[in-house]
Amino acid sequence: MDATAINKTIAELSAFMEKENFRGWDPYDYLNSWIPFRWFGKMAQAVAVQAGKLIPFNLRPLMGIRKEENPKGLGLMLHAYCNLYDKTGNVKYLKVADYLYERLLSLRSPGKTEYCWGYDFIWANPQSVHPKYMPSVVVSSFVGQGIYRYYRIKQDEGVKKVLVSIGNYVTNSLQVTETEDGICFSYTEEEADCCYNASLLGAEILAIVYTLSKEETLLKVIRRNIDFILAHQHEDGSWGYSIDVRTGKERIQVDFHQGFILCSLGHIKNLLALEDARVDEAIRRGLRYYRGVQFNVQGVSKWRVPKEYPVEIHNQAQGIITFSEFSSYDEEYKEFAERIADWTIAHMYSRKKGYFYYRKFKRYTIRIPYMRWSQAWMLLALSTI
Repeated sequence: MDATAINKTIAELSAFMEKENFRGWDPYDYLNSWIPFRWFGKMAQAVAVQAGKLIPFNLRPLMGIRKEENPKGLGLMLHAYCNLYDKTGNVKYLKVADYLYERLLSLRSPGKTEYCWGYDFIWANPQSVHPKYMPSVVVSSFVGQGIYRYYRIKQDEGVKKVLVSIGNYVTNSLQVTETEDGICFSYTEEEADCCYNASLLGAEILAIVYTLSKEETLLKVIRRNIDFILAHQHEDGSWGYSIDVRTGKERIQVDFHQGFILCSLGHIKNLLALEDARVDEAIRRGLRYYRGVQFNVQGVSKWRVPKEYPVEIHNQAQGIITFSEFSSYDEEYKEFAERIADWTIAHMYSRKKGYFYYRKFKRYTIRIPYMRWSQAWMLLALSTI
């Protein structure tokens, strides 16, 4: 795909997002409905959340679910608009970035000393129900990445203080599991779980803070976190999703989270100027698996290995980001990132409406225009090419 076509899609997509004032629905927002799912217990709420992802028709207007600002989505958009400003020098992009940054400050999780963020919806699984804006390391990290990208342009002391505060949230609020392999940050403050990509996102924030503060104690924490992640990479180069360190049982879910781990390792390596052969080898093995197993030659990602369908927009976006960022590892990766973008625009994008679809099955497509999950990720992806 040529640059003109990419730029045209970016212009149409950003226009759609701006027209919507960056508000939208989310695959996980069913519990924002007026329907009292909570009356029927945790399981009913968990089923409702899963139904919201699967039902191909948009019932949200009937259920009283409003379009809202999602902090993680805004963080991704901030990152994307900063990329676009750097690429083009167009001050329009910087003005939007200013706006997004201010909105993020206003949407920080309430009642918390440090800057941190959560989702704009109630989220439930069979074990627990999480309230709106309950902070997590994943949301806070992606917001932090966007703010760091913004800081690199603005060089503002107030922005720097926000980044340091996010680092304090990671070190002061998250639970830490320590094993002989290293340490793992928890996903939220609620329990000491070990989700690989979430833990490494926490380490990435600390690496960002280290570049600002040069606080030496952070280096040991980051390195021990990397040790934990590398120890749990499989021989084929893949990672599972999480592990119960008490039993050693892993949850195997291989999808876009593979890209998350690879990008975090790459970002940390660059931020700290790490020269570590173990990290390089882990990245190379992970990329070979990601390219050779998770994507086909047309640039279409499996949903979750080994399942091919549905084609998921988040997988496509993360593929573009990952292979763009690691183009120095293999000259073919940049071309492959463009191939993924080419296929995705051809098959999962509405030129007429200017937004990306959610999921493509063999016989039908879910075309609901989710703002965070689809539009924010794809804008960030296209801004990296």
